[in-house]
This record gives sequence, C-alpha cells and structure tokens, in this order.
Amino acid sequence: MHAITRLHRSPALIAIGILWILGQMWPPTALAKEPVSFKDDIFPIIQIRCPECHIPGGEGSEKSGLDLRSYEGLMKGTKFGSVVVPGDAFTSNLNVLIEGRASKEIQMPKHMKKLTTCDIDLFRRWVNQGAKNN
Repeated sequence: MHAITRLHRSPALIAIGILWILGQMWPPTALAKEPVSFKDDIFPIIQIRCPECHIPGGEGSEKSGLDLRSYEGLMKGTKFGSVVVPGDAFTSNLNVLIEGRASKEIQMPKHMKKLTTCDIDLFRRWVNQGAKNN
C-alpha cells in the first residue's frame, strides 16, 4: 500500500478533518458570547418566516403538530418529539431543519426562501445558549 493511500485512511486525519468541518460550521466569535434573545431576535424571524404553516390549521402544524405562535409551542415540539435541544444546536432538530442538514423534503422554511446565514447563526447561538425564553 502506498504511503499516500495509508495517509488518507488514517483515523487521526479523518478526525482532524471532521473537527475542521465542525469548526467551520460553528466558528468561535466575539458575537457568540453575546446573549441572543428569544423575544427580540428569534421570535421576530419565526413570525415572518413560519406563520403560514406552523399555526393551527396550517400545513406544518397539521403534519407535525408544531405550533410556532409562542415560545411554549416551540419548546413543546411536535407529535414526534422535541425540536429544540437546549444547549446543543448540532443535535437540535430545529437547527437541522433550518440549516439544510435534513432531506430536502423536510428542510425549513418550506415553500419559502432559505433563512439567511445570519438568521441561522442567531438560532444556533440561541439554542447553544440554552434556548431561554428571554
């Protein structure tokens, strides 16, 4: 086996590559320390981008049970389980869906333009900060 082939299959190099990718997805910044407010930062985005589907009678509410009219509705989650894992944006289904890490059929927002990178970063920071009702 050639040295280059062995090098590419090295578990240590694979781990380094994965850590580098994660570092690109969650870069440490000075802004990451500033608290994100549900009321002032997150809820306004939800009200603009999610109201058609995730209210009683809406397509998203009917299919999933997720009601995004309030913090309590978001934290209650869906009929399949929670969508927010406070403190862990990487495994939070909310983040998976809005960041495009889910299959195309269930990425959010549905039938609308994808959230901006800044909006996605706000959601990620809010969840990582504990997803507080602040």
